[in-house]
Amino acid sequence: MEYRDYYKTLGVGRTASQADIKKAYRKLARQHHPDRNAGDKAAERRFKDVNEAHAVLGDPDKRKQYDALGANWQAFSRAGGPGGGSPFGAGGPFSGGNVRYEFRTTGGEDVGGFSDFFRAVFGAARSAAAGGAGAAGGRASPRGGPSAQGFDDILSGMGIDPDSILDARRNRAARPQPRPAVEADAELDLEEAFRGTTRLVEVDGKRLEVTIPPGVDTGTRIKFTGKGGDGRDLVVIVRVRPHRTFTRRGADLERDLSVTLEEALLGADVAVPTLKGRLVLTLPPGTQAGRTFRLSGQGMPRFKASGSGDLYVRIRVVLPTNLSAEAADAARRFLELVDQPDPR
Repeated sequence: MEYRDYYKTLGVGRTASQADIKKAYRKLARQHHPDRNAGDKAAERRFKDVNEAHAVLGDPDKRKQYDALGANWQAFSRAGGPGGGSPFGAGGPFSGGNVRYEFRTTGGEDVGGFSDFFRAVFGAARSAAAGGAGAAGGRASPRGGPSAQGFDDILSGMGIDPDSILDARRNRAARPQPRPAVEADAELDLEEAFRGTTRLVEVDGKRLEVTIPPGVDTGTRIKFTGKGGDGRDLVVIVRVRPHRTFTRRGADLERDLSVTLEEALLGADVAVPTLKGRLVLTLPPGTQAGRTFRLSGQGMPRFKASGSGDLYVRIRVVLPTNLSAEAADAARRFLELVDQPDPR
């Protein structure tokens, strides 16, 4: 069963006053009222949710119980007995004796249209306990559930300090929110992103040197705790400039490599410049233009992780131009000796 956040339903904070809760309820009730949204099932569900939230938060006693239960509501619900009844209902561990509890909304309707969560916490079981409404202990508070004092006693009997629960919740709600971080941009070359570098960024009129780790990419956000001035964090947003030779795909790199007709046709060992240095790539005889070779581990370092990506080298065959008459004749004689099928 899903926990229902009634504060979120009404769009108010947990420290909201009763007046704020009432104001939010009236606004939402008018907005989603069935008379204004005929046939709109979504609005009808929203209207019911708003009424249920107000039935709890608009009642100081129920609100105190709801706040105290918090995320522990399932444990309290299970304590209601093997039948899964309400912990506040008749016969439950929080019932207070032979008491009949009737739970109603502020408008006098019963809980039949409310959620399973509401019934589990505030009591769908409205039948009279032994002795009925006239038995010892009398009727429950007209607001529903045990009195606030009785509820505190129940929590205390379970080893839970009601004041500590409520104080902790209020403290969390009142805790000041962290101030937004200061942002600064840093533009890098691919080589700088590969090996890491430093940058001077301006924060509140002051220049601060920050260290950019290897492997960053465009859009990488680097957080420097407390470096933004006045106790705020500094977030540096990286942009890596395009490179004339390498194309980046995450941690992998791609590049073209130009080779001669002889190297592609007969095979050769050719040098390949990488960001780590020069490597030798062995081309097998008959290497076709467009063939791609993978050089493992020759890509970018992985940001905040071990290892590196790969480098993919795509072959580009450069044909000789401005052939002399003698060279053209030799090329024809050569091609007459080659049995090459039509590639198209």
